[in-house]
Amino acid sequence: MRSLIAILTGAVMVTACSSGAGDAQSTPPPDPPPTAEFGLDSRPDNQTCVAPARPGAVTSVAVQEPFPGLSFGPGGPTKLLMEPVAEPRWFVLRKAGQVQVFDPDNPVVSDYLDFSGVVNTSGEGGLLGLAFHPDYPATPEIFFSYTRDSSPMRSVISRVILDDVIAPSDIGAGSIEYEIISIDQFASNHNGGDIAFGPDGFLYIGLGDGGGREDPQETGQDTTNLLGSFLRLDVTDAAITYPGNSYRIPSGADGNPFAGELKCGPTLSNPNNCPEIFAWGVRNPWRWSFDPMTGQLWAGDVGQGAREEVDIIERGNNYGWDCREGSLVFETTDCNATYTDPVHDYPHTEGNSITGGRVYRGAAISGRIGEYIYADYGSGRIWALRSDGQGGYNNEQLLDEPGGPVAFAADADGELYFANINNGRIFKLVPGAGAGGSSIPDQLSDTGCVDPADVTAPYAGLLPYDINARFWSDGADKSRYIGLPNGTTITINGDDDWEFPAGTVIVKNFRLGGNLVETRHLMRHPDGVWAGYTYQWNTQQTEATRVIGGDVVNIAGQDWVYPSGAQCEQCHTSAAGNALGPETAQMNRDFTYPSSGRTDNQLETIDHVMMFASPLAGTPGTLPRLADPLDSNASLDDRARAYLHTNCANCHRPNGGTPVDIDLRYDTALQNTGTCDMAPQAGMLGIMNARIIAPGDATRSTLVLRTGRRGDNVAMPPVGSTVVDMAGVTLLTDWVNGLTGCQ
Repeated sequence: MRSLIAILTGAVMVTACSSGAGDAQSTPPPDPPPTAEFGLDSRPDNQTCVAPARPGAVTSVAVQEPFPGLSFGPGGPTKLLMEPVAEPRWFVLRKAGQVQVFDPDNPVVSDYLDFSGVVNTSGEGGLLGLAFHPDYPATPEIFFSYTRDSSPMRSVISRVILDDVIAPSDIGAGSIEYEIISIDQFASNHNGGDIAFGPDGFLYIGLGDGGGREDPQETGQDTTNLLGSFLRLDVTDAAITYPGNSYRIPSGADGNPFAGELKCGPTLSNPNNCPEIFAWGVRNPWRWSFDPMTGQLWAGDVGQGAREEVDIIERGNNYGWDCREGSLVFETTDCNATYTDPVHDYPHTEGNSITGGRVYRGAAISGRIGEYIYADYGSGRIWALRSDGQGGYNNEQLLDEPGGPVAFAADADGELYFANINNGRIFKLVPGAGAGGSSIPDQLSDTGCVDPADVTAPYAGLLPYDINARFWSDGADKSRYIGLPNGTTITINGDDDWEFPAGTVIVKNFRLGGNLVETRHLMRHPDGVWAGYTYQWNTQQTEATRVIGGDVVNIAGQDWVYPSGAQCEQCHTSAAGNALGPETAQMNRDFTYPSSGRTDNQLETIDHVMMFASPLAGTPGTLPRLADPLDSNASLDDRARAYLHTNCANCHRPNGGTPVDIDLRYDTALQNTGTCDMAPQAGMLGIMNARIIAPGDATRSTLVLRTGRRGDNVAMPPVGSTVVDMAGVTLLTDWVNGLTGCQ
């Protein structure tokens, strides 16, 4: 434009001179248009705040005995489980019927409960399973699975209501056991026995085929009986009464496959498909567990003479027994159904009785995060299954231990333990020799992301930013920065999420009472993998030190959570783009840049300094913009949807990794979110006629009630917070109460 003005000006001057009027004045050029004032004149020069190579992953595994001298004797532990409380104890089941407990910091065993007077211990029978109520200890109930000393042997699932409502530390005389369901067994083997509450709040029960070789009663493929199946029962509904209606059948769109039928009894005399069944075609799912991150149910199913198998159990699937044993054909008569193949099976040259394990979600063995760790009871071998990224799994042997591993368990940090029934001892999986080192500095001052002259100030090469709808962080004030490597750019995809190049570091500082308490770095390493790291500030505000494995520290009277790497991964989902805050609708706002003192729309400024791979698709006024949930001038609907988008939609969206099918992104119509006037898929919380969102009634809306919970496994968010966002709960309450429908 400047060159065109110069040419036109020259032409005017030539014409004026040729007129012969020597004293004529040339026409002055027009004033140039005013220069737009952006927040920054140039892109920050980021030379030091760049993500390094990922730390050397710890893949080597060893076995450690964490409680030396503690033994439950041969035939002792059949199951161990950590109590879901702030200062948990280990619960240990003995085959003979005793429940014992001990404090991990003071491992002295004490008796808790005794079923020995009613338990049948012959064969594979005994006290086999335990599960805590989803709302434990507020609801002081523990559920048990055992084989009863009756004729025939009968598998029993029961509920024990503890007498100490405030703190159920001990079973007392006032505790009461109620039978939920019982199932006759044909023999003393293939009893299954594991129970657990799923992420949907329902109780899952694994049952074998009833015993004998080759499924002589043909129960595996027969859905008119309860054997050879996984059951799913609603045992927390407020309408349940004792004695009588001890459970309800999960129904609705995600209900049990035969939910419309009459309940089945303990025998084989049922004329119709059993509504209790969730999946079937299993031989003896002795041990199984839910992945705490994805909610998938992983099971080890014990084979007969050829194969042992690992299955991912899903609603309505038939896993093949006795038409299939693992990946092999076992029988052909009446075998015309569609079967779900195991994700892995192995021959009896490697072991002869699988002990289902757990997906590792700890931090100490970093190279094994996300792998399914399991064992074989007969050979003692321990393996890891890892996804190959193409729908299959690679299997790797980790250890060759003595035979007898009978159950896996995880502690509060996600680290794995297992019990050996042959020697009665408990073991822990720990990093082995040759563990990888770390490329992440231990001190924040060494990261290159702070001002070398003032560790409390950001490095000048970072881009400061803010967002419209801020994530609740237990009342902390936050400041945010993007470390974009020089020569790279940000891509905006079709969903208006921002995709960052390798080397990016997203920095967030947290302050309580004006003091820095934590700095988090979310990094995209050179190999493209995202990972989170956190630093704890000292009281002098002179340095912050890296926290490895997570921690909870009382600061200014509140418990502050420093997340582990696995917890960072749990919230920063790939479906949401990993970096959660920087997206078009969040960044479309004015911001005052400290280095210039100028205020401008962030999108315009970032575009101006050429940090985007392509120009913006329009002016800020034409692009998506989230409301501020605290802005009373915005509509109540916009504020509530923005709150849910920020605090919930990172997981609750398509492919977000949760077991419930809801979508809380701000631009998803309410009727399409899977929440409005929909029965909860993750438990009723003891509410009559509960809905995820009950239009006009927040008291029946589990979405609101979970947001107001902390410290239990029904709280939302499930990790990282100990303080309820009362303003957020009030906002959601007002919004739900104001809804007149789902349109």
